Amino acid sequence: MSLDNYIGFIAGIASGATKLLIGHPFDTIKVRVQTEGFGGRFKGPLHCLKETIRNEGIRGMYKGATPPLFGWAMMDSIQLGTLTNLRLLLKDDDKPLTVPQHALAGLGTGIVVSFVATPIEVLKANLQIQYGKDTTRYSGPIDCAKKLYKDQGIAGIYRGLSGCLLFRSFFWLLWGSYEVYSNTLVQHGVDQSLIPFLAGGLAANTFWTVSFPADVIKNKLMTRPTINPKFRTIAQCARYIYSTDGIKGFYRGFVPCFIRSFPTNGAAIFVFETISSFGKNYSKNN
Repeated sequence: MSLDNYIGFIAGIASGATKLLIGHPFDTIKVRVQTEGFGGRFKGPLHCLKETIRNEGIRGMYKGATPPLFGWAMMDSIQLGTLTNLRLLLKDDDKPLTVPQHALAGLGTGIVVSFVATPIEVLKANLQIQYGKDTTRYSGPIDCAKKLYKDQGIAGIYRGLSGCLLFRSFFWLLWGSYEVYSNTLVQHGVDQSLIPFLAGGLAANTFWTVSFPADVIKNKLMTRPTINPKFRTIAQCARYIYSTDGIKGFYRGFVPCFIRSFPTNGAAIFVFETISSFGKNYSKNN
């Protein structure tokens, strides 16, 4: 195996760290608004932001950041390493991949990374919805993992796996649209150095607009009570959201997510492409 097979994993670590730094505060607001629903403690994203800072300070915005500190680096390493290798498998000699091939590589990537992402997101989400002493059950990610395992075994750590697979199956759209946007920007003469950031941001906006309902379901499944939950499956969860909040319930928390997605994912993909390009050039010259 050459450096080309490994460079995606290396670049993914830097990409994941970039996502955490830029995106976690937005993610905290998104998860809190999603899980509370329309009858919860927050009137909307801005109210959630104000209440979080007022009651918990800036540190509250980074609550639950420890799992993704390592987790996003690991997830993006697995995700982008898998993506790179699937692209290599699909490549026919020196011909560039087609948009459907990029989308297929994205789909396979989403399925693979879901098995790594689920435990990390379960810990993150359950820590993020702790608002104060009355709702604090876990002292940190390790304590959260221990208690979930004690309550439900390995199923407690992997609760919401089906929702994660559903959500990340939309990676076909992320990486398929990224190729479309990249080609379009090239045709319009945009500076080559700006294309990864711009195409990455646009692809992320497209991805989240379509996949957001699946993300709501995923987070609801991951944070549901361990005793007498109101839903256990994707279908049950979807029916519950619709019966309590209607269609708008599937897009609760969408605004902070949409705002976050362009700079966070644009920067992460820029870092990934930059390091990948460096690695490929190094491999060719050595």
